[in-house]
Amino acid sequence: MNAFDQKDFFGSAIGGTVPRGWIDASTLREVPDHQEIFLSPTTLSNMIIELNEQVTTEDALSALGSTATLDTPATDPRSGVPATTETVDKAAALYHLRDLCDDGDAMQIINAPRPVTLGRFPSNGSSAVPAYAGVVSYTSPRRQSGAGRIPVHGEGAAAGSSAMGPLTSKFTCHFLLARLKEKATDVLVFVNVPHEEFDKTGDPRGLSREEDLASGLVNKMIETLEVKDWSLFGSA
Repeated sequence: MNAFDQKDFFGSAIGGTVPRGWIDASTLREVPDHQEIFLSPTTLSNMIIELNEQVTTEDALSALGSTATLDTPATDPRSGVPATTETVDKAAALYHLRDLCDDGDAMQIINAPRPVTLGRFPSNGSSAVPAYAGVVSYTSPRRQSGAGRIPVHGEGAAAGSSAMGPLTSKFTCHFLLARLKEKATDVLVFVNVPHEEFDKTGDPRGLSREEDLASGLVNKMIETLEVKDWSLFGSA
């Protein structure tokens, strides 16, 4: 049974949850002001919480053109058919996820963005906060440790290999997007599970347990994510 603890982020302006015993990355290295990063003490898994400028409708819908498997009415922005708010929000999630990609990366949708109800935000009315969760996977060419936006501390498992080791790395990203539209801000939670350590040791059960932890963490964030100090977002 996975244990979780309540945790404050961004100077106690935002509340949420982290797995018990996970390490605040800011105690180890510098972390950008718009991020909070937590690291598993026993695996390569990590959680990133980001505050990003809200994706525009035009930019969000641009993500649909390259994502044919999105489980939503695939409105072509060039068709002249108005996109629904939910379509735009789901597309915004994909836009942020594609923004994680570096050159040569491939993203696959495992579970398309689905609407979720945040436990500590209004669920209807003008102050409602739409939120979406899902799962994607990334396959990346071999890079030096520390390269790329996601902190993966080691080279990943191989789809192919060479005398120098794996040619590619793979990780799963369980995500949550909360759209604070009145503040023009997208709050993102990424829980990343690199496959390297489990593939190297032939431990599919270990990988499955780690995926369950990541899924459970996103579910806990759906329940507990809250804004405690709205002044964090200025007067937008």
